[in-house]
Amino acid sequence: MSRWLVTGAGGMLGQDLLARLAAAGESAAGLDRTALDITDPGAARTALAAHTPDVVVNCAAWTAVDDAEAKEAEALAVNGTGPRVLAEACEVSGAVLIQVSTDYVFAGDARAPYGEDDPTAPRSAYGRTKLAGERAVLETLPETGFVVRTAWLYGAGGGNFVRTMIKLEGIKDTLDVVDDQLGQPTWTGDLADRLVLLGTAALAGTAPAGVYHGTSGGETTWFGFTREIFRLLGADPERVRPTTSEAFVRPAPRPAYSVLGHDRWKAAGIEPIRDWRTALAEAFPALVRAERG
Repeated sequence: MSRWLVTGAGGMLGQDLLARLAAAGESAAGLDRTALDITDPGAARTALAAHTPDVVVNCAAWTAVDDAEAKEAEALAVNGTGPRVLAEACEVSGAVLIQVSTDYVFAGDARAPYGEDDPTAPRSAYGRTKLAGERAVLETLPETGFVVRTAWLYGAGGGNFVRTMIKLEGIKDTLDVVDDQLGQPTWTGDLADRLVLLGTAALAGTAPAGVYHGTSGGETTWFGFTREIFRLLGADPERVRPTTSEAFVRPAPRPAYSVLGHDRWKAAGIEPIRDWRTALAEAFPALVRAERG
């Protein structure tokens, strides 16, 4: 049995990861942002000394994408400095560190899935701050640092696109949803499973350090995603109408293409995440219960 420490444990992914670790019989402790400020070096060292983890998974992040445009320094403290602080603490303790990152580190203008080693070119403050965190981990821990990029996350443990659409289906006759952004809806339960497998493989010496892409297989648009949500609800998908990104202008630019490739998992002997539709169907009952009670 190995020992795990999950930071950002109060979020959707942190909750599912702790549940998966418990199911796997691992010893796991979770710290939310009130229990650990990851930007504080002393607090990080104290936390690792108290819990003596073999694996640290950093799920803590500034995720307010639009707010980061006006508050980049604050976002950078959490998304860039925080991972560096954790990496330096892991360097001293000898723990493996898995840093959760994002598709926003890419420009979002590709025509084929982004590979793990493709050039990064973030177009938003959020993407820049997350890239800083990636680099901090990989530079500090070249042999024991892992970055797992994900995208379009949903889960029962917090607010997200799926839960919002479940709510809106009950109060809106029709919905206009963006149909010009491609991505991979990813269930936090599936991502948590891969994080457990990756950490286990890292401890066994069978997973090369570096970047992995933790998103579902397949691809769709927000419009296609919403129509599938309506179908699973037993609602008429025709109530969902396509529109363009220009109809929903936001402070931070959204990637038009967020599809990630998954080749690196093969080197670790781990299967990539399954197709997004299959995962959504399995996760859906818990999402409906979480939203409607």
